[in-house]
Formats: sequence, C-alpha cells, structure tokens
Amino acid sequence: MNADNMSNGFDRQHASFLSSMSAAASKLGSGAGTKRSLAPPSPSPSVGSTTSVAAGAGSLTPRKDRHDTPSSSSNAANSSIVYSQPALTGTGDSIISQMAYAVTWLRQKGDPQSCVDVLGYLSATARPDKEQEFFVDQMRRHPQIQWIPDPALSEQTWRSGTYVHRPAIPDVRTKTQLLAYLQKKTDASGVSVKDLKDGWPECEAAITELESEHKVLVVRAKKDGAAKMVWLDDSSLFHEVEPQLKLLWARVELPSIENIVPKLVAAQQKPASEDPRIKASQAPKQDKKKKRVQRKSGKSTNTHMEHLLKDYSHMKR
Repeated sequence: MNADNMSNGFDRQHASFLSSMSAAASKLGSGAGTKRSLAPPSPSPSVGSTTSVAAGAGSLTPRKDRHDTPSSSSNAANSSIVYSQPALTGTGDSIISQMAYAVTWLRQKGDPQSCVDVLGYLSATARPDKEQEFFVDQMRRHPQIQWIPDPALSEQTWRSGTYVHRPAIPDVRTKTQLLAYLQKKTDASGVSVKDLKDGWPECEAAITELESEHKVLVVRAKKDGAAKMVWLDDSSLFHEVEPQLKLLWARVELPSIENIVPKLVAAQQKPASEDPRIKASQAPKQDKKKKRVQRKSGKSTNTHMEHLLKDYSHMKR
C-alpha cells in the first residue's frame, strides 16, 4: 500500500468524525433553551395509599400500614387532612355495651318488649340475621333479662317471645311486699337497698316511712344519710320514754372511770369489774430481758473421721 492511499483513508475517517461531531453539536444547540433534570422523578402515591387515606379520614385512628414514600407536594396535601372521631351515637358496637344499654332500657320500660323493639332501640335491625340471632341468644342467657316464650307457638324461634327486666329482688315494689319479703327470710341477714333499687327505684321514701313506724331497722351512711341495709323490726317492742325521765337522766352526773371503782369500794360495794387500764397503770413495770438464743450446731459432714475424733482419755493408765 503506497503513501497516497493511506493519506486518502485517513482523510475520509477524519471527515466522518467531524460530520458526526457537528451533528451532535446541532442537537445539543437545539435543546439548549430547555431545562432538563437529571434526578429521577419522585414516586407518586399509589392507588392503595390514596384510598387508605380517604378511608382513614373518618375513622377513630388513621391507618398505619402505609409503605409508600409521597413527594413533597403529596405530603403537603396529606398534612391538611384532619382525622376526627365519629359522632357519638349513644350506643357502642360491642356485645357488652349493647347488652348494658338493653338492660337499662328494659328496666326503664317495665313492660315486656319484643326482640324487634330491643333491636330497634339499639339500631341493630339493619345488621345481618346471624348477628341479630346471636344477640337475641345472649339476651336469653343474661341473668338480668327474662325471656317470656310465646304461648301461641308450639316451637319457639329466635324472633318469638318477649323480654322483660329481671330485678335482683323480684316482686318487691310496695311497702307491703317489702315487709312480706323480710318476714319470709330464714336468716338474720339484711337486705341491700341497692338490690331493692334494681327493681324498685323509689324505695327510699317507703323505707323512711316504715322506719318511722318502727317496722324496719335501717343502717344509713354517715356521709349523706342514705339507706344501705334494711332489717325487719317489731313495733310492739318499741316503748316511748317519757320526757321527764329523759330530763332526769340528763341531770345525773356519772363518775369518771378512774373514780367509780374507789367509790364502790368506799361504799362497801364490790365492783363487778375493775378498769383494766387502771390495773395496767398500777402494775409495776418489769424489765424484759432478752433471751439468749442458743445456736444449734450444724450437721456434721466429716462422719468418715468419727473414729479418729473419739475421746480415748478414759483408757489411760
């Protein structure tokens, strides 16, 4: 290959390189006015995250299972969301709170109510039948609710029958019924006023009237004087003390405890019992000596050397 051919090939390569560089420069020059960002775009919130925010806006606590990384604009939008508590409806959703409301409502009503009335009061008629049936079954097992089956049906269903409040002390709502209940008691225990109020809320006025008539004995609280326990009383055992005797008794000056025993002895009267406080104060004080505690020897652990530790002094001549 001669020198002319080599120079022609180098010229062609140089010309192609210059043309490619000029084409690249023209492309860069056309986009010089456009601002480009080399940083990767920030990920936008997914559909699941946006729906979770919308669902959590009305709940008591927002959802915590969010794994997305929203951008600064999405963070600003989410910061304006207010997570508020739901409005108070008066009844809870748990079976315990619903049953407590049902017991209170039946106590206030007094008359038997159907399960539809109870569920309607609790706003639970729109729930599935399985949930309603489960609640009705729990009402029939509750100790404070009595289920009255429908006598017209041979086979009862979960919708049949009525429900009424079962008080702690049934059939006691008047003074006569209270006295009859106290007379039927076979022990000396009293009746709690709290249990009476469960079926007879207005019982305190009747208890006060019976107490003034000496037909019941009442234990009252020291703070407010409210009745706590009630026992049966016999009015024939009550005797009114004359006012003149009360005045005479108030004028009697009783000797003190320290002087009553010497006065009885001076009058050659043997006192029934001496004051233990005086006897204890007159007794000579004795110094209590501490007893020395003897230490018990521990268990011997060198039993294999007992034959070497024996006393052989008596064998000396």
